[in-house]
Amino acid sequence: MATKKNIKTKTEPKEGGNFALGKENYKLLLIGFAIIVLGFILMSGGGSDNPNVFSKDIFSFRRITLAPIVVLFGFIFEIYAIMKKPKA
Repeated sequence: MATKKNIKTKTEPKEGGNFALGKENYKLLLIGFAIIVLGFILMSGGGSDNPNVFSKDIFSFRRITLAPIVVLFGFIFEIYAIMKKPKA
């Protein structure tokens, strides 16, 4: 009958502690978050002070096209920041 030996391997923690991601990944995540916030800032505004008056400013290129593209790019950048492997 064969016996199994419990072999324990010692793993050295990566540089920077026991964080799930590396330092560069967290920097990229902050940059992506800033891009998303910028997109939402671009979406803001365009309303009218008087609720009885319609303002066409809400349908500007910046709010309808540019801002959603910026937000989408920010989310894609966040995925990249999470998936990027830290340098050894």
